[in-house]
Order: sequence, then C-alpha cells, then structure tokens
Amino acid sequence: MDLLNTLVDKGLRRESPTREEALAVLATSDDDLLDVVAAAGKVRRHWFGRRVKLNYLVNLKSGLCPEDCSYCSQRLGSKAEILKYTWLKPDQATAAARAGVAGGAKRVCLVASGRGPTDRDVDRVSDTIKAIKEQDGSVEVCACLGLLSDGQAERLREAGADAYNHNLNTSEATYGDITTTHTYADRVDTVRKAHAAGLSACSGLIAGMGESDEDLVDVVFSLRELDPDSVPVNFLIPMEGTPLAKEWHLTPQRCLRILAMTRFVCPDVEVRIAGGREVHLRTMQPLALNLANSIFLGDYLTSEGQAGHADLEMIADAGFEVEGADRVTLPEHRAPVGDGGCGSHAEGAAGGGCGSHADGAAEGGCGSHAGGGVCAPTPAARTEEARTDLVAVRRRGAGTDLAPNA
Repeated sequence: MDLLNTLVDKGLRRESPTREEALAVLATSDDDLLDVVAAAGKVRRHWFGRRVKLNYLVNLKSGLCPEDCSYCSQRLGSKAEILKYTWLKPDQATAAARAGVAGGAKRVCLVASGRGPTDRDVDRVSDTIKAIKEQDGSVEVCACLGLLSDGQAERLREAGADAYNHNLNTSEATYGDITTTHTYADRVDTVRKAHAAGLSACSGLIAGMGESDEDLVDVVFSLRELDPDSVPVNFLIPMEGTPLAKEWHLTPQRCLRILAMTRFVCPDVEVRIAGGREVHLRTMQPLALNLANSIFLGDYLTSEGQAGHADLEMIADAGFEVEGADRVTLPEHRAPVGDGGCGSHAEGAAGGGCGSHADGAAEGGCGSHAGGGVCAPTPAARTEEARTDLVAVRRRGAGTDLAPNA
C-alpha cells in the first residue's frame, strides 16, 4: 500500500501517521500535489463533510505589546504602521461582532495584544462576552488574550466564553529564535489551563518563518498531543517594520502540503486556514478548502483580508457550504466542550494577545512504505517572490469609524 492510501486509512481510523510519513507529505513533488490534496480531502470529508466554519476576528486592543515575537506587527519595537488603540468598549466590540455574525460567522474571536491579561482585563473581556451572548446566544466566543494566570480561564468560562486560543506557533527547538520574552513552555501551560477550565482549546502554528520540515512536523505532533479542538494554520504575513519582513519562503503548493500534513496528523480536528491565505495561497484558496474545514471571514488583526462576500462566493463556487449555527462542528466522538478535534481553535497572521499569528529545506526520508507511492526525492526549495502588493494594513473595522469587512 502506498503512502497516501496508508495515510487515508489511518486518518479514517483517527490513527497518527509516523513522523516519517508526515515528512514525506511535505517532500512530495508538485506533480503529485493533486493526489496529496485528494487523499487528505477524503479524510476531511469523512469527518466534516463539505461544511466550512466561518470565524470572525475582533481586535479589542491593538499594538503596543511588550513581547518581542518576531512575526508580530504589534510587537515591542515594531515599526509597522498599524492601527494602535486601547480597549474597545463592550458596545463597540459587540457592534464589530455583530457585523461578522451577519456575514455568516459562527464564532467570534476576541483578541487583545499584550503578554497576558490582568484581572481587570478579564473583567473587561467578560463584560464583552456577556454582551455578545445576550445579543445572540448561538454565537461561539473564543478569547485570545495571551498567557493566562491561575483562575483566569475559569472566569472567562463563567462569563460565557466557549474557547480560548493560544498558538504554539513553531517547534520547541526553534522557539527561542522567534521569541525571547516568554517560552514555549509558557504557551503549553496556557493551553492546558484552558483545557482544565472546560474551555475548548484552540492552538495552532505559523508557517513561513524560515523553519524546516522537521520543525513543522514537530509542532503539529505537539499539537496532536495537546489535543486542541481547533488548529489554526497561519502563513506568515511579512509585515514591513517587523524582523521577518523579508521572509518570503512560501508558495501556494507548499501551503497546500502543510495543510495536508496537518490534516493527516490531526484528522478529526477543526483545521482552520488562518492569516496569510490571501497572500500565499492566492488563487489556490478554493483547493485548500478540501483540506481545512474552517477559515477566518474578512480582515485579520492588523492586516486586511479579501472581501467577506468574496469568501462566501469562493466557498459556494468550490462546492462547499457555510456551516450553520445549528450544526455541531466536531465529530460526535469528540467531547462537545464548547464546539470546535486533534487526537487518540492572525499577525504576521491571525491571532494576537501573545497568542496566534502568521521554508526550510525539505529533509528526511520517505519512511518505509511499500509500493513507492508518491514519495519522491526532496525537491529543491523554491522561494516565492515577495508579494508586498498583497499585504495591506487594516484601516477599517474595530478601532476606526469605517465599516468592517465581513
């Protein structure tokens, strides 16, 4: 049985591939890409049909973060000309959330820049969560506020939060190269705090920061072990004024392989295409819907996404349907904590609050699988030309007087 048949069989049984098999997916050639997408698509459709969950970001507090995450336009020392503002009032945040829900979003993600929330910040966000839930009790609310202290996850849960986002971003081995003001272990601890409080855990990665294939496989296997309900896959948006502004390594084909590998490792999870899809997937976005069952609608934290109506047209034209509030996202076998699956939830990309954001040489052998399959020699790395024309700083929506993009 060749590699892809093996991976499909394992995905339908919720069985983990080996590291060698995951590396082999990343090492496949462009000639075999459609076969890879078709195989991972079988796993996606088995667990999620043709539904696409829409999520909407509300940036509650933008910029002026004391952390030094290299990918982030809101970081300490950032020269990116982004919107900077302090906390939105609950009515402002609720109005922004209302726009996303009206556009079809099932989940609203409340994000704030910073290392982590103070108790007063938790009170602020709790008031906003309550206001959103009073407006529409069917809306899922995910908070993304950075590193959590003891008891804060429980307070957010009591206020009505369904989920908490905090990304691992990259492998433990290379984490110190990206951020020095907190550790990989700090992030793991916050995801575990969210789990323990009964929140649906959302944790993902950023691709395109110069990492190797091994780093990508390491972080996705670490996510599988943490068992979040949602795994956002961000593709770095190299924002001018950040240390990673010159990192343009991703091609549409590379992005599709990363999404496919994530789906094989986390077969029954909500895999979300997060920040950077418009920049790096571009016209290949509809193909990516065969791998991921969730996207962000409209704009991100500090950068603009494609028009919300274009997202909806893309979903329909690709033969998928928007997941309604009456549908449970996760497969039945996964405990319905909130509603979001990896296992036995953007800047530089989507995320924030010291939380979520967004090519190394493909190394490693193909492992021992009979029949050859699609495993080819590692292709030479193809570096994408910088597409700075596709990176637009957000100037509308939360923190402005202009209508949001939803």
